[in-house]
Amino acid sequence: MKGELKYEGKGKQLFASDRPDELIQVFKDDATAFDGVKHDVIAGKGELNCAISSFMFEKLHEAGVKTHYVRREGPREMRVRALDMMPVEVVVRNVAAGSICRRLGLEEGLKFKWPLTELFYKSDELHDPMINTEHCELFGWATREEIGRMRDIALKVNGVLSSMLAGVGIQLVDYKLEFGKAGGEILLGDEITPDGCRLWDIESGRKLDKDVFRSDLGGLSEVYHEVAGRLGIDI
Repeated sequence: MKGELKYEGKGKQLFASDRPDELIQVFKDDATAFDGVKHDVIAGKGELNCAISSFMFEKLHEAGVKTHYVRREGPREMRVRALDMMPVEVVVRNVAAGSICRRLGLEEGLKFKWPLTELFYKSDELHDPMINTEHCELFGWATREEIGRMRDIALKVNGVLSSMLAGVGIQLVDYKLEFGKAGGEILLGDEITPDGCRLWDIESGRKLDKDVFRSDLGGLSEVYHEVAGRLGIDI
């Protein structure tokens, strides 16, 4: 049962639950891009993202990755552990796409020799600027040891999800992860959906993620349904 609204972002809401250490995370039907400049409401998107994210977290739990996920509680709702969120995102890149191509002049589609991890400061107002470990230490966002732990988790996630997605013909190009602390332990939080991942069809390179919405490449709901269907997720 949902209680008081604790937080609302572009794609999710967090509500109090019947337990003080758990929250109800609700996925919205909103689709946004370019820090909210582009916006639409797509019927069923929240349910798709809840189903996909729940599936991903369950697979990560099976692989020994600790997350905030407790269980799915409804079509658009999942129960999660309450975390003290850290203001640092970890982005893992397997293939050049998006901002790294603009920053470094790389050709989209360049495959990296190993997974690249990057850090970004979570701030919509500042457009999530890229940072390094020294920034995190200096400004008290995270210690060097905590950043190391977050990177280790992110790379383990990469191994699990890359292999699973490759098995259904999908390349995990890149994705962002957010982390928080509960009882002093760092846990993976937020969500894992095509909103925060770049997913390409291995054979054709066709985009199966939010870039479809960003670049007006087709129907977002259709490609999210395709991702869910390939993974065998019941909606």
